[in-house]
Amino acid sequence: MALTIGIVGLPNVGKSTLFNALTRNQVVAENYPFATIEPNVGVVNLPDERLGTLAEMFSSVKVLPATVSFVDIAGIVKGASEGEGLGNQFLANIREAEAIAQVIRVFDDPDVVHVDGNVNPRSDMETINTELILADLQTLEKAIPRLDKEVKGKKTEPAKLAAAKDAQEVLERGDTIFSAVEARKLDMEHLRELSLLTAKPFIYVFNVDDTILGSEEKQAELRELVAPADAVFLDAKLEADMVELEPDEAREMLEMSGQSESGLDKLARVGFHTLGLQTYLTAGPKEARAWTINQGDTAPQAAGVIHTDFQRGFIKAEIVSFADLVDAGSMAEAKSRGKVRMEGKEYVMHDGDVVEFRFNV
Repeated sequence: MALTIGIVGLPNVGKSTLFNALTRNQVVAENYPFATIEPNVGVVNLPDERLGTLAEMFSSVKVLPATVSFVDIAGIVKGASEGEGLGNQFLANIREAEAIAQVIRVFDDPDVVHVDGNVNPRSDMETINTELILADLQTLEKAIPRLDKEVKGKKTEPAKLAAAKDAQEVLERGDTIFSAVEARKLDMEHLRELSLLTAKPFIYVFNVDDTILGSEEKQAELRELVAPADAVFLDAKLEADMVELEPDEAREMLEMSGQSESGLDKLARVGFHTLGLQTYLTAGPKEARAWTINQGDTAPQAAGVIHTDFQRGFIKAEIVSFADLVDAGSMAEAKSRGKVRMEGKEYVMHDGDVVEFRFNV
């Protein structure tokens, strides 16, 4: 399971600069609208210091962190859903993403033009949400007649059509699907196949300067605009500069900016939180690896992430928490202390479980 986050925003808000920093790729990041024509896709590692510890303990040859995929598309402008600018054709590139990161410009820079002439985070978010809502309404306007025919022909269940009509009502009043899902008003299971954009959770990435990075009060004001959604505050230009430095130099620059964690690490971590994801760990001579699962997944479901045969033939899982393993210093010592457990099919996984599955092929 790989986490995919679609990056959206108005032109010139720092989307591509952020993407450059995330992936260390040099995609175009120019000071004019629609510089990003084709979608850019990058896969980045989720920072996880535990893997280095496991690799040392098990003499692992390779370290394989969990990954996060980012998809960066052309800037959205007012009227995109009606074909303005580059139209909504690029929104299709993020329909399969699990979450959408809205990059919102808060920094002032007279050398970087704002597409609407002035920096206004609230207005920018309203523009993005409106265009995503309109794109979803177009999807439903095509889907509902099709579903109606399928229901009459008894080729699909009426609940799917009902869910689509309920979603249409939510969108027509200007709300996103996800906000209604949060309020338990929609049947999300029957909407899933439509890949509606506003059914995805939003993460708000505020691209700020040092005056806001250093002000909890100003950050709190911006959080109020998006609550209860998750928000990340970063300086995309600073992040892009830091990834070009040696680790020690990057840490020094981060400390000088008053931050204890890079914005990129925050974004990956918040993405996991937003989607209710966690990681479990495996380790041996070949590799130390992190695997992405949903919070609440059972041991067989976690095994299935490695291979479906592991889930079908699941017998037991040998599990020790990362903290207990590190405290013991070795797997043998952890076993002698009684910290290694044999768990069955009903066991619910925890973040940081170090696991070895036993199964029949």
